[in-house]
Amino acid sequence: MNPATQLFRDITRRHFFRDCGIGLGKLALAGLLTDAFRNSASARPATDDPLAPKTPHFPGRAKRVIHLFMAGGPSQLELFDNKPELKRLEGNPLPPSVIGGQRYAFIRPDAAVLGPQYSFARHGESGAELSEMVPHLAKIADQICILRSVHTDQFNHAPAQIFFNSGFPQPGRPSLGSWVLYGLGAETQDLPAFVVMSTGAGISGGAALWSSGFLPTLYTGVRFRNQGDPILNVSSPPGFDARMQQESLDLIRQMNQRRLAIEGDPEIATRIASYEMAFRLQTSAPELMNLSQESQETLDSYGCDPDKPDFARACMLARRMLERGVRFINIYHEGWDAHSDVAGNVRNNCKATDQASAALVADLQQRGMLDDTLVIWGGEFGRTPMVETNPALGRAEGRDHHPQAFSMWMAGGGIRAGMTYGATDEAGFHITENPVHIHDLQATILHCLGFDHERLIYHHAGRDFRLTDVHGHVVREILA
Repeated sequence: MNPATQLFRDITRRHFFRDCGIGLGKLALAGLLTDAFRNSASARPATDDPLAPKTPHFPGRAKRVIHLFMAGGPSQLELFDNKPELKRLEGNPLPPSVIGGQRYAFIRPDAAVLGPQYSFARHGESGAELSEMVPHLAKIADQICILRSVHTDQFNHAPAQIFFNSGFPQPGRPSLGSWVLYGLGAETQDLPAFVVMSTGAGISGGAALWSSGFLPTLYTGVRFRNQGDPILNVSSPPGFDARMQQESLDLIRQMNQRRLAIEGDPEIATRIASYEMAFRLQTSAPELMNLSQESQETLDSYGCDPDKPDFARACMLARRMLERGVRFINIYHEGWDAHSDVAGNVRNNCKATDQASAALVADLQQRGMLDDTLVIWGGEFGRTPMVETNPALGRAEGRDHHPQAFSMWMAGGGIRAGMTYGATDEAGFHITENPVHIHDLQATILHCLGFDHERLIYHHAGRDFRLTDVHGHVVREILA
């Protein structure tokens, strides 16, 4: 055998680690340092402040977002997608060829059809067809883009809500608001840049909907209460004056900065920023929540009682937050899960949300803020064309969850106004034109903000992650 060949045959991986002068430990350290460098290079701006304003991949039309999340799944068939054929079919099951192999949790596949519970009419120069339940939205029909062909992979509330907000059905991934904050940074130092409010009975997906996931905790949404102090314990206790508080915070900051210099843990930086933000909130929060500065005309346009903690007040607070530099706002309105009495469910929820949602868009436009503010309205999925009636559960005249096709609307921030996009079949069961997957929607939202969704990444656990996972296409037809 050739001596050189014999030499190479005798070399093993142990020889390499023993004789190359590097060693396994140094190789591992190099890998960790590479990951740390990639994270620091992609997640932090050039300054020491991780929330400093950053430049997106390209100039985006939108600079900020208000997401009006209708938790529970509004019925598109009573709001945005008129299906007169369902009235003709009412009382009969849909053909098996339409249902296919779809299974439902609370109704049989052969359940009878339930026709639309409300009448529809066309509005504005765009001719948008809207239900009688959204008369205020009808007045701004030419300012919104209605999507009738949204679909999701998830059937149940919690995973569907988490999927809509994070691109993944299980907790642990960064939320849309966290990705936006990570990519764009903050424009305010007096309020959290990512704020969450809710009105209603509860949110199935919980805090996972505004979590920063594996991003630094600094990018997590801050939940505000809708009345009183926006954050519990933001007011100082009796006997604790401003000087004492400042001296205490200075000492805590010095201790945290010393530990940060030793360990380099970004969570320590988050802690420092949280203490400082809490101190500033003691001044900024009361001013924000004081609606006495608003004119009666503006209050009336929203249907807002300053002392009543409801959806209208949350929308008005959201506009005030945008004026003060808040980047991303979630308002969750729960209660759209119409397993029974879909007509009453839609009527009650529209009474609570329609006027304020439309007023928010009109108010932003009047103040010159709509062009660079993206407004999103919708839930995690839609409702079935078949009726849900279950005496054992006390349910009648309702609709079950329907992930295959549902509707929502968007306005401002680079979205084409006065447009209806996508279509479903005569039964409202399947999409027939221009399907929009949740990942497509997420990609489009990021595009409006100036990001290529395939390039807004964070390196974690050995690979690059993004909001849209490995899917998603920008829906360019709805862009202005």
